[in-house]
Amino acid sequence: MLTETDEKIIQYAKNPAAGPQIAIIGGGTGLSTALRGLKLFSNNLTAIVTVADNGGSSGMLREDLGILPPGDIRNCIQALADTEPLMGELLNYRFSDGRLKGQSFGNLLIAAMNAISANFYDAVRNVSKVLAVKGRVLPVSLQDLQISARLRDGSVIEGESAIGHRQATPDNAIEEILMTPPAAQALPEAIQALMSADVIILGPGSLFTSIIPNLLFSEIRRAIRASSAVKIYVCNLMTQPAETLGFSAAQHVKALLDHLGQSQAKGYLDYCVVNNAWIDRQQIARYRLESATPVLAERGSLEQLGVRMVDAPLACINNGVIRHDHMVLARVILRLALESGTRPRNLVRTES
Repeated sequence: MLTETDEKIIQYAKNPAAGPQIAIIGGGTGLSTALRGLKLFSNNLTAIVTVADNGGSSGMLREDLGILPPGDIRNCIQALADTEPLMGELLNYRFSDGRLKGQSFGNLLIAAMNAISANFYDAVRNVSKVLAVKGRVLPVSLQDLQISARLRDGSVIEGESAIGHRQATPDNAIEEILMTPPAAQALPEAIQALMSADVIILGPGSLFTSIIPNLLFSEIRRAIRASSAVKIYVCNLMTQPAETLGFSAAQHVKALLDHLGQSQAKGYLDYCVVNNAWIDRQQIARYRLESATPVLAERGSLEQLGVRMVDAPLACINNGVIRHDHMVLARVILRLALESGTRPRNLVRTES
């Protein structure tokens, strides 16, 4: 027998225009994976995306053209676009030779749109219109910024790419992520999205290079605290050797709270969503070759930080890679939003 929550989720699937206001913060493939599931239940999505990337195709365009990095933005636009699969392939296409070798067509499209738009925000908005995006994709800031990592041994690593590709050991774990300029301003539309959200989601994605850079803006931190939304952190399935070597779910949350300037989650995080699905041993063994292991979650450790643990069978294998099941994740998020009772008048929308 269906519960009231089940029936509401079905209603959202039938009429996504009536879905909740969802703001999701992050970057990388984790963010786009979450968006693919959530867009099936709500058109009222806002992805707030890091602009700290300085590697790969994005880094080259950033250096050559002086634009903000388009890669993570492109992934989110593709995830939310209401287009044929062929268009998705086109956006992801990378040139294999010549002077454009390694460049993504989608990144070049955003770069070209930036050249004929007032600013990067308008460029992203215009590309979103062309591709019939359901929801909004926002750069967290329009300022050219860089991040650096202060390590436990006192050394500092400059740049997102260097942080994500370093050789990590327990002795040189990341202690803090810093932003230059430190007083960079967040996009006002991103602040508005957080303040009006029914649900705020952090992650999934690289903890120190995709999620935390967005939390370095004082306006973002204040907006999360002031918002009456349900606040959810979606923990990664596997550790990342360069960033979270050996981290538990509680250590992920602790790092978030440290960068929020808090010792307890109250007001900033309500739930931590973790995986409880069995992962094939051969897959785990393959990941262990690169020092990546499943993220372990212990309810008591999370509760000590003031956050409630929610476990679900989130892990699936996609092209040989361990990923979040976007449909399972979306349903977990909607269930938490509907059953929390934090914003009932917004979360029980019906078609007029």
